[in-house]
Amino acid sequence: METKVNLGLVGAFVLALGAALVGAVLWLASGGLWQQSYDLYQAVEEESVAGLNLNAPVKYNGVEIGKVRSIALDPQDPQRVDLLLAIVRGSPIKQDTVAVLKAQGLTGIAYVELSGGARDAPPLQTLPGARYPVIATKSSLSTRLENVLTRVLAKLDSTSDNVSAFLSADNQRAFSRTLADIAQLSHSLAARGPVIDRAIADAGSTLHHTAASSAQLEPALQAVERSAASIERMGNAVSQTSQAAGATVKGIGTDMQRFGAETLPELERLLGELSVLSASLKRLSEQTERAPSGLVFGRSATRAGPGETNESKP
Repeated sequence: METKVNLGLVGAFVLALGAALVGAVLWLASGGLWQQSYDLYQAVEEESVAGLNLNAPVKYNGVEIGKVRSIALDPQDPQRVDLLLAIVRGSPIKQDTVAVLKAQGLTGIAYVELSGGARDAPPLQTLPGARYPVIATKSSLSTRLENVLTRVLAKLDSTSDNVSAFLSADNQRAFSRTLADIAQLSHSLAARGPVIDRAIADAGSTLHHTAASSAQLEPALQAVERSAASIERMGNAVSQTSQAAGATVKGIGTDMQRFGAETLPELERLLGELSVLSASLKRLSEQTERAPSGLVFGRSATRAGPGETNESKP
């Protein structure tokens, strides 16, 4: 007895099993149970991104935290390259986080390295009008080396031009003349060697005598200093004496003013009285000369003249 096999059911089972296997593979390839959520960030490079490919790793301090999802030129500025980075959600992307291109070993395959991000720095946010948060970038090591080498080569070129100008024919002739003059001066100095030796010896003797004279001048300088101190003390004494004399003269002037204010009026009255007394003595002397007997018998009445009375006669 033969067992009949339903080929349709077998085919359907094989197809279902194959589809399940393909789905499982795709699911596992996309992360499966370990599938993670990603946040999109943008980074703008202003240098060549040669060696950077799609799905290149994005690392934070050496730890892979994402992939490069897109590489495109900026339509407004072709010198800029826009990178779209898919980074595991929850990664510490801060406002001071910086992205830089690095190469893996000698293969030349590039990846994006993130660094920075202080502990107290705020998280990176999307700016108004932007689709994604923008991570700041800095030049890669190769770009920095290229810039340094460019500057060094420019300096070397400038130095080469300066050396060429220095070694021109005119400068070479001038340098040759200078060397000839130096040689002639050396010969002249060599010929005058004995004279120079005597001059050096004389200079040493002069310095010795100068030192001895300086030692002798020291006591004289001390005596001058003492004399200056004495003169200064004398000047101070004269100044004090002048001040005292000024005070004395001022006191005498005050006394004279007081004497004049008190004595001069009395003296004026005394002189007035002396003047009156002198006038009286003068009249008495005149009367005595005219009538000496008047001193004994007194003055006699004068007879009145015609038309006069005795009352009107003095």
